[in-house]
Amino acid sequence: MIKIISVFLIFMLVLAMFGRLRFPGQQKLQDAKCPKCGRFRLGKSPCPCGKS
Repeated sequence: MIKIISVFLIFMLVLAMFGRLRFPGQQKLQDAKCPKCGRFRLGKSPCPCGKS
């Protein structure tokens, strides 16, 4: 029983590490945020805070 739980936890840890390294679209999400206030920008218009 303990072997099954430990193998499952190791498997989940490996999946989490792999997912963190290869998260698709991560750079695109970072570019969509305003660098000043951190809100997401929709479309191609500037941020409503007016700082960027």
